[in-house]
Amino acid sequence: MRGDNQSFWGDPPEDFVLLGVSDKPWLQLPLFVVLLVSYVLAMLGNISIVLVSRLDPQLHSPMYIFLSHLSFLDLCYTTTTVPQMLVNMGSSMKTISYNGCTVQYTVFHWLGCTECIVLAAMALDRYMAICEPLRYAIIMHRPLCQQLVAVAWLSGFGNSLVQVVLTVQLPFCGRQVLNNFFYEVPAMIKLSCADTAVNDTTLAVLVAFFVLVPLALILLSYSFIAHAVLRIKSSRGRRKAFGTCSSHLVVVSLFYLPAIYMYLQPPSSYSQEQGKFISLFYSIITPTLNPFIYTLRNKDVKGALRRLLARIWRLCTR
Repeated sequence: MRGDNQSFWGDPPEDFVLLGVSDKPWLQLPLFVVLLVSYVLAMLGNISIVLVSRLDPQLHSPMYIFLSHLSFLDLCYTTTTVPQMLVNMGSSMKTISYNGCTVQYTVFHWLGCTECIVLAAMALDRYMAICEPLRYAIIMHRPLCQQLVAVAWLSGFGNSLVQVVLTVQLPFCGRQVLNNFFYEVPAMIKLSCADTAVNDTTLAVLVAFFVLVPLALILLSYSFIAHAVLRIKSSRGRRKAFGTCSSHLVVVSLFYLPAIYMYLQPPSSYSQEQGKFISLFYSIITPTLNPFIYTLRNKDVKGALRRLLARIWRLCTR
C-alpha cells in the first residue's frame, strides 16, 4: 500500500476538516445562534431534571431513575458535539485533530447506544406499571433499576470500543474533508480509501442489535400496554394511562427515526449532505426537546421543579 494510505498504526492524519455549512455562508450566523440557544436550553432543561430527580423524595420511583439517566445522557450527548460545532462556525479554521475526532465519535456512539437501552428500560417500566400494577413495586425495585442502567452503560461502551478498534485501523488518503458538523463512524468509514467490508458488516450487526432489538422491545411493550389500556372501562382512566406513556413515545420517535435512517443504510451509500442535517437534529434538537416533553406533560416533574425553585428562592433571599 502507498505511503499516503498508511493506517493509524503507521502514519495517522494530523487533522480533519469539518465543512459544516461553509458552502452556505449566509446560514452560518443564524445556525450559530440556533445552536447556542438550543445548547443553553438543553443544559438548563436536562440539569433541572437530573437535580429534581435526585433531590425530590417524590421522584425516587423507577421511572425517574431512568429519566435522570436519560437527561444525563442528553447532557453529555450535546456537550460531545455542540461546543466543537460552535467553535468551528465562529472560526475560519474548521479543523479537528485526529485524536479529538476519535474521542468525539467514541463518546458519541457510547452515549447513543446507552440511550437506546435506557429507552427500552423505560418502556419496560411503563409496561410493569400499567399491565402488572400489583407486582410493580416488587419487580421494579431500586437495585433492579440500577442494574438495568449499569447494563445500558456497559453495553454502550462495549459497542463503542469495538467500533473504535476497527475504525482507527482504517487508512485515509489525502486531505480529509467531511461535509458534516461532527464525526460519526459511518462518516469515518466513508472517508477511508481501503476495503471497508468488515467495518460495514460489523456496523450493521451492532446497529441491528443495539437499535432494532431495543426498538422491538419498546414496540412489544407498548402493544401490551395498548391492549391493557383499551380494556379500562373508564375514559378518564384510559386518558391517564395514555398520558403517562405519550411523553416516552414522543421521545422514542424523535430519537429512533433519525438514528434508523442514519445507521441502517450501508456506509458506502451514506449521503453527507443529507446526513449532516439529520445528525444535527438528534445531536442537539432532540436533547433540547426531551426535558420540555417530560415536563409539560408530567404534573410530578412540574411540582418538583416548583418546589426546587421555591427552595432556591428562599436560600437567595435569606
